[in-house]
Amino acid sequence: MTNLEMSESISIDATPEQIYALVSDVTRTGEWSPICRSCWWDEGAGPQVGAWFTGRNETPEQTWETRSQVVAATDGREFAWEVNNGWVYWGYTLEPENGGTRLTESWKLLPAGVAGFHEVFGDTAEDEIEKRRLAAESGIPATLTAIKAILEKG
Repeated sequence: MTNLEMSESISIDATPEQIYALVSDVTRTGEWSPICRSCWWDEGAGPQVGAWFTGRNETPEQTWETRSQVVAATDGREFAWEVNNGWVYWGYTLEPENGGTRLTESWKLLPAGVAGFHEVFGDTAEDEIEKRRLAAESGIPATLTAIKAILEKG
């Protein structure tokens, strides 16, 4: 099995607080994600640990929804969630850097996710996992570039 964890970073000319306000607003995810077209909070929820939201993803082959729970929400420092009760971790960390911010996006397929893919997809699980890994590998830099463009468009 290939590496099921990755992260990349980008420097953005914005404060950590400005970037956090954007990335923690999951309702805007469709503006920067190559696959996630929209997200919405459960009624009354928002960017705090324990909150739930739904995401709608689209590829040429399929459309599907996921349920995610916020697992980290520290203003100006970190925002992260787990998909499908601990299958996949997605997160952003923010560090001040030269008057701007270094934004890092991370992805990890967790052990429950590996087991879940095998349960759901059976003999094709490894192919499905590889599709998700490749999507993260190309999607993370595309997402970071889009977030940077949104924040720096001035």
